[in-house]
Amino acid sequence: MPNKGKGVTHTPTLSGTSHELDPYLPNSGNLGFRVSRYDLTLDYRVSSNRLRGTATITATSYQQLNRFTLDLGRAMRVERVTVNGKPARHSHRSGKLAITPGQPIPPGGAMTVVVRYGGNPRPIRSLWGTVGWEELDDGSLCANQPNGAPSWFPCDDHPEAKAPFQISVTTDSPYYALANGVLIAKKRSAATTTWVYEQVEPMATYLASIQIGEYEHRRLSTSPVPVYALSPRRLSRRFDASFANQVAMVEVFTELFGPYPFPQYTAVVVDEDLDIPLEAQSFSTFGANHCDGSLTHERLIAHELAHQWFGNSVTLARWRDIWLNEGFACYAEWLWSQRSGGRSAEEWARHYYAKLAAEPVRVPLADPGPKVMFDDWVYKRGAITLHALRLRLGDGAFFQLLHRWTDKYRYRAATTEDFIALASTYTSESLNDFWRDWLFVPVLPPFPGPP
Repeated sequence: MPNKGKGVTHTPTLSGTSHELDPYLPNSGNLGFRVSRYDLTLDYRVSSNRLRGTATITATSYQQLNRFTLDLGRAMRVERVTVNGKPARHSHRSGKLAITPGQPIPPGGAMTVVVRYGGNPRPIRSLWGTVGWEELDDGSLCANQPNGAPSWFPCDDHPEAKAPFQISVTTDSPYYALANGVLIAKKRSAATTTWVYEQVEPMATYLASIQIGEYEHRRLSTSPVPVYALSPRRLSRRFDASFANQVAMVEVFTELFGPYPFPQYTAVVVDEDLDIPLEAQSFSTFGANHCDGSLTHERLIAHELAHQWFGNSVTLARWRDIWLNEGFACYAEWLWSQRSGGRSAEEWARHYYAKLAAEPVRVPLADPGPKVMFDDWVYKRGAITLHALRLRLGDGAFFQLLHRWTDKYRYRAATTEDFIALASTYTSESLNDFWRDWLFVPVLPPFPGPP
């Protein structure tokens, strides 16, 4: 496979100057400004589930701001807000923190918003269950997708609003605290330890995460990127068996998709069972039930790793484009299966095509609607669509397309239309009929290729 871009240094970029509210989550996101950085200073006590935080948000307005809003969950209590160093009036209700600066911010004006807050964080109720900060029996985790980030920090909770982060977490010393990015400082006092992480590459708020628990941190590999394990010591042997192929996956996906987009990767296993694993930028989190000493859950390990390219680096600009995250990650499962001696991608595509044909849906893949956007058929039809495109373009052009996709939109947000436009440059034939049948029409088209 091609390895275009290997060794190239990428400068993180922001994906745009503004965004519109997303109809799938119309109450999330805010207008009038663009966040350029988050600095979060957090203090968390495990036994009482008590969080105190200071969020410093650097932003630029793109219209005059007499008043603006941030997303912040109801469980948090706001103590003080300043804008550009001066106290600002504020109100906090229905998940919105409304801020009135002492002086209006002119168009193109820079602003530094500092919010001091605290409370007992709890998940946010949504169409998809509870999302956000979750208290464990002995620690905590954050599972934000799609709108749980405001459960623990004020933000512009829109997938296109990507920004660099610095996250400082102070917690009880027996616990390990992991956040996105690279650990740049660690300071221990008598009873607490402060961990400071720098996430240089722009990140969507739903991918921000903190994991706190009594974990053992181990390095698994230094090449092609540093790969780490974070798990309870009692699960170390099971981890080594269940995640035996984690490093090989990184190598294979780097070959197939292009350079790994972040400085490191960590596989986290918490000391409780989880219904599903979940991705965050630069790490993924699994339950103890996914670490049973066998390779039973290896497809999930591949799926979450693939999200580092598809979802975390290249992020959907609108939630209706969810297939760009989940279809690609699901197809990565099938590619890994084939490369590791299991079923081929063709066999998996045929297997799930039969299942989809037996249970037809009435909405198109490119706009499934918010209630079902995380349904399994979206993942599987997305993956089959990619397999059909591979058969249409041929292996060489298809994998060149994936490399170009992850390179062109690295650290940015993209849409289905962006992918369609890019794919058109890898063939001299029109793909209009292909996209109509696979993305925009609910009816399942015939299986691609010979019967």
